[in-house]
Amino acid sequence: AGGGPFGPRISPHFDTENRQRWGSLFDQLDTNQDGRVDINELREGLGAWTGDPRGQGDTDHDGQLDFEEFARYLQDRERKLLLMFHSLDRNHDGHIDVTEIQQTFHRLGVYISLQQAEKILHSIDKDGTMTIDWNEWRDHFILNPLENMEEVLHYWKHSTVLDIGECLTVPDEFSEKEKKTGMWWKQLIAGAMAGAVSRTGTAPLDRLKVFMQVHASKTNSMNVWGGLQGMVQEGGIRSLWRGNGINVLKIAPESAIKFMAYEQIKRAIRGQQETLRVQERFVAGSLAGATAQTIIYPMEVLKTRLTLRKTGQYSGVADCARKILRKEGVRAFYKGYFPNILGIIPYAGIDLAVYETLKNTWLQKHSKKNTADPGILVLLACGTMSSTCGQIASYPLALVRTRMQAQATIEGGPQPTMLALFRHILSREGPLGLYRGITPNFMKVIPAVSISYVVYENMKQVLGVTSR
Repeated sequence: AGGGPFGPRISPHFDTENRQRWGSLFDQLDTNQDGRVDINELREGLGAWTGDPRGQGDTDHDGQLDFEEFARYLQDRERKLLLMFHSLDRNHDGHIDVTEIQQTFHRLGVYISLQQAEKILHSIDKDGTMTIDWNEWRDHFILNPLENMEEVLHYWKHSTVLDIGECLTVPDEFSEKEKKTGMWWKQLIAGAMAGAVSRTGTAPLDRLKVFMQVHASKTNSMNVWGGLQGMVQEGGIRSLWRGNGINVLKIAPESAIKFMAYEQIKRAIRGQQETLRVQERFVAGSLAGATAQTIIYPMEVLKTRLTLRKTGQYSGVADCARKILRKEGVRAFYKGYFPNILGIIPYAGIDLAVYETLKNTWLQKHSKKNTADPGILVLLACGTMSSTCGQIASYPLALVRTRMQAQATIEGGPQPTMLALFRHILSREGPLGLYRGITPNFMKVIPAVSISYVVYENMKQVLGVTSR
């Protein structure tokens, strides 16, 4: 079947038909009519379009596309689009209807209403039949960088890369492809490195938060500046990083345990189905978080004790562990465990709920646009807002946990239970007493998110992690 510029695989009829259609599109983009399309003409002709066929179609690497290169690129593109079309056309009738759009999103774990699915359909359906045929699908997506519907999940995947120093987040989802190619462990390493740099960068504010949770009260009116000055006077500038070593050290075991537990629980809930619904993610994530916390909790207690230590009190992590074991016994390593586990529920629940709400709001508003990519600023803002809301909800439990962990460091202090401590704080300081130290906690959110994102992206490049 025929020669011509498109190779032997294309029949003369198909060749002629496509040459006319592609030629018309080429002429629209080639505004100066020089027979080549350069990057400026692409940008001008495609407006908000975010892809660039030059990288894939420009075979002679001259920075421009001639018609033959342009046609080869479109031929390959149409082949991919046809596979996508068949995967959406569940009943194989040659048309995609509104329920098939909705079912596809549901299979990917994105729950859209019938109205939202209709909006997406209307944006592609040109002849008003309330279905999408192959021609409409092809013409709509031919110059759009959307490779498959899973890009919606790729962009909106709730990623643990946003390390704000909390250990209660729901683990990240990895696709089967990422697991088979080994990308999942590279992403976990990149995430751990991002967390380590982020926590080290914001360690002074984290130490101040713990100090204020334990020592601030109505009587001493400790504030951010006064607290930082007090710590520097007691132990010098280096003392601002006390407790950071163990805080960084616990990232790797916690991430690994949480990931393995999450995968097992996910399999128990859904069997071989890949994607969990939001409610199932909450259950699986909470149980995985509780498993990881149970195993590494002694490190949490050590972190609090090392953060609050006075100069010369402990020579290091091992010395701190020995002294706690000798003076207080094994039970001391699980002080505050119960409020910590309880804190996972409001944190993970509100974090996921807020993120899903923001995600679906964005998708609903922008479903007529031909891209699933909301842009990095939108993603970071959604992740930061959802994590912050989760923190606010679980903060009173985190404060009580820290005080229980630190009880032995308060000389002559009582050893109350969780409920007794709640009653004590409320009677002495009112509801605001449960939020001591939240100011430095909020202050570290934006720098922590920014640092972890930048380090994560750079580590992905170093490790050779592909975007999708």
